Amino acid sequence: MFDSTGPVLGIDPGVSRCGYGAVRLGRARRAEPVAYGVIRTAPADPLAERLAALQVELERLIAELRPAAVAVERVLFQANQRTAMSVGQASGLALAAAARAGVPVDQYSPNEVKLAVTGHGGADKAQVQAMVVRLLRLDAPPRPTDAADALAVALCHSWQVPLAGAADAGAGSHAGEAGRDGFGAAVSAALAREAAR
Repeated sequence: MFDSTGPVLGIDPGVSRCGYGAVRLGRARRAEPVAYGVIRTAPADPLAERLAALQVELERLIAELRPAAVAVERVLFQANQRTAMSVGQASGLALAAAARAGVPVDQYSPNEVKLAVTGHGGADKAQVQAMVVRLLRLDAPPRPTDAADALAVALCHSWQVPLAGAADAGAGSHAGEAGRDGFGAAVSAALAREAAR
């Protein structure tokens, strides 16, 4: 059902504000923004109704954009337990919506996203936003920040998949290409270290 030539849709999960951002790699593998924004639900509504509304909007977004892949930020740790539950519920809806549409879906930790976009897994939100603006050649940082975070997730996936594919393809290549294999392995190891922190 999905369009293999479509963009990558990044999701920054949340029940009150669920950020989304879609990017496509253009010529010379330059990333181009396709759409971004935030899905909001009313805090005064019952949780079940808010989740139902979010599910409908996520499914509508996937149907409209026809992404080649969906990338969702993984929840690793939240100091606020209530926030962690909310983010986890929204994340589950995004994963299910992608699966129901037959779209491949992956998850990335916040550190993996920061590393891919800024080159540093410990970057702060301002640094991530600045790089999203620069990489996508936007006039201003997307507001609210959830949209910028979702674009960063989409960028992470857009670059991670070709790197992983190159590393896998290089595994069967001859010794003359060992340098490229080493690069792919180094990137994978760095991402694994960041995810384990």
